[in-house]
Amino acid sequence: MRILVVGAGATGGYFGARLAEAGRDVTFLVRPDRAAQLRRDGLRVLSPHGDIRLSPRLLVTGEATEPFDVVLLAVKALELERAFDDFAPAVGPQTMILPFLNGLRHIDLLTARFGETPTLGGVCVVAATLDRHGRIVQLTGGTQALTYGERDGSMSERVAKLDEALKGAGFDTRLSSAILLEMWEKWVMLASAGAATCLMRGAIGEIEAVEGGAEATLRCLAETAAIAEASGYPPRTAFLDGTRTMLTQKGSTLATSMYRDMLSGQPVEVEHILGDLTRRARALDVDSPLLDAATVKLRVYQSHIAKHA
Repeated sequence: MRILVVGAGATGGYFGARLAEAGRDVTFLVRPDRAAQLRRDGLRVLSPHGDIRLSPRLLVTGEATEPFDVVLLAVKALELERAFDDFAPAVGPQTMILPFLNGLRHIDLLTARFGETPTLGGVCVVAATLDRHGRIVQLTGGTQALTYGERDGSMSERVAKLDEALKGAGFDTRLSSAILLEMWEKWVMLASAGAATCLMRGAIGEIEAVEGGAEATLRCLAETAAIAEASGYPPRTAFLDGTRTMLTQKGSTLATSMYRDMLSGQPVEVEHILGDLTRRARALDVDSPLLDAATVKLRVYQSHIAKHA
């Protein structure tokens, strides 16, 4: 199965490198500057699960001319629509597009551009970043997993073949018959943690340590869970119990990518993680005052950095 990984950033680069190391037929579609770096230094992963250094098969944007079996899409949401033009020539009648982005807005955008049939659902879990040398650094030795499936829940022949291609490559994989619910649950967790950490400007443990902190974080979770339920995807009890524990853990250093990006003066995925969620809340007449406040705060932040770019 021929796999095209769009980009070679922290997430796509990590899982793409693991797949390539395991002998899968993987090509990375990258921009010219990243291609030059990879050709010079190789694709490097620093991980508690084992370091990798390899010379990957590359296509520079503009060079993709024929369909692949799978397009693995794990770009930042802010780069998504630009990436569509880059990988569009790689999408043929039998191509599966497997996105690993936060929220669900990307599903609407993908199906509008490429149609309902190619687009699968996916959830990835890994904590990784690119360092200043272009190396992919896994931040913790915790979970590294991909979950995927048909959005209608069917166990089709094509996703069975995809499952065979992805498993056994050094990370956890799971074929799901409820991938949209799992995508909603991840969104609930990310939006709750992102709203809390960005609104209150602290890691989870720092918020929990002050009077009223844990209660405010749990109100963020209650708002996101109510939106998911009103949308037809009520989060499961075990998920909510685990998320409450995670979001109120004493001494936790958990800081979301949105919060880290905000602290470092980088653009944030506000519209995909919070903006889309609050728009759905208004359409469904669900109150979400803390999410609304966090969304506006981050939009103001985004506007400010855009003016000074």
